[in-house]
Amino acid sequence: MTSTAHDHGHHPGAGTLYRTPADAVAAPPEKLAYVVGFDREARLPDALFTLDTDPASPSYGRVLSVAETPGTGDELHHFGWNACSSALAHEGHHHAERRYLLAPGLRSSRLHVFDTHPDPARPRLVRTVEPDELADRAGYSRPHTLHCGPDGVFLSCLGGAHGADGPGGVALLDHGTFEVLRAWETERGPQRLAYDVWWHLRHNTAVTSEWGTPSMIEDGVDPELLLGRKYGHALHFWELDTGRHLRRVDLGDEHQMVLELRPAHDPEAEWGFAGVVVSVEDLSASVWLWHREAETGEFTARKVITIPAEPAKEDELPPALRPFGAVPPLVTDINLSVDDRWLYVSAWGTGELFQYDVSDPFRPRLTASVRLGGVVGRVPHPTAPGVPLTGGPQMVELSRDGRRVYLTNSLYGSWDDQFYPDGVEPWLAKLDADPERGGLTLDARFFPHGEEFRGRRVHQTHLQGGDASSDSYCYR
Repeated sequence: MTSTAHDHGHHPGAGTLYRTPADAVAAPPEKLAYVVGFDREARLPDALFTLDTDPASPSYGRVLSVAETPGTGDELHHFGWNACSSALAHEGHHHAERRYLLAPGLRSSRLHVFDTHPDPARPRLVRTVEPDELADRAGYSRPHTLHCGPDGVFLSCLGGAHGADGPGGVALLDHGTFEVLRAWETERGPQRLAYDVWWHLRHNTAVTSEWGTPSMIEDGVDPELLLGRKYGHALHFWELDTGRHLRRVDLGDEHQMVLELRPAHDPEAEWGFAGVVVSVEDLSASVWLWHREAETGEFTARKVITIPAEPAKEDELPPALRPFGAVPPLVTDINLSVDDRWLYVSAWGTGELFQYDVSDPFRPRLTASVRLGGVVGRVPHPTAPGVPLTGGPQMVELSRDGRRVYLTNSLYGSWDDQFYPDGVEPWLAKLDADPERGGLTLDARFFPHGEEFRGRRVHQTHLQGGDASSDSYCYR
């Protein structure tokens, strides 16, 4: 690596770590968004795109720069910052700053490190961690999601070492050099399937969720595995400082694919939301609340949101859905506002983004929704009303102040092909949200799509200075 977090001068990232959620909400709005894109045909290198999000700029909504990976076939998927606000309470950070973007290749098992210094609008690739390092030092492959955590960067992985299908788990990376240190787990208990990892920092609790091993997801949804209830359907609770498994909470094997975890930002709270892709009983999707029971002191979970499937004509459906005569919502992402007031839920199958008031997390209240794309609807953006959209609201990112919502439309290449067999043209939409009363409005000025992304599909967005899905807070 040409530089590390140890040798920087002044940089805008140094001032973007916040001790409280209120501090983050009050910070200046982002002027840049970073988006990862991949080439489904693996002919072009995958890329990190930097976009202008300053409404006063003449290049608002346009790509400012493209930083490519060295090879092809990475399938950049999730990515994240090297440091978040919880770094203020971690050991091991030297002058912590939100500077590096770490982008795993879900197919290649390579990890790419992009430096946003000295010009945040033009990040540079400065290091690639090779698959052998991840396999040899941590025993994992297929890196998926990462968060800056205590003792290092937590990198969830779907596969085992050197082609082993599983079990998946969490690798720990050095905060400054991003070298792979070891597997985080010390006593893994029954956990075998992996997806996301998050925590309640002040309560020494980690939470993980379940999707599947590489062979279970590589070529799309496997109907036999799905109907056999073999995908993930549980949450796992851990001792954060030791990596010791404490408890498995099964949501019921009909609830297949427990994906995104969104813990409360309030460091005193001990609750959070988890999204479930599909129920094999009725094709609905759901959101669950995990929380600690006051009586027993144990974590448990309950379903708090159900989104039903939508009936459709057989000839409108892709082959994978024709036997069912309906479109499942397919909740593939959720996001919780920094003030823990609003929950956003993306239904990639039906093409809808939902906004819920979760002031009472046990009783979410639907306050708004917007449709874009969808397997059947193909609802266009108002900027291009004559162009049916492929894909649907997938990864959803929310600004720190809760006023701007960003949506990308690709899930995973092989899954895109199953549900949108005529292809997925890339798009990134922005919505304006009302964080006081609720409500969503599409921004007609911001809609990069198609050739703006140079032949890549786009999967996830992160924002300059941090965003709602990046941070936990410490109050000290």
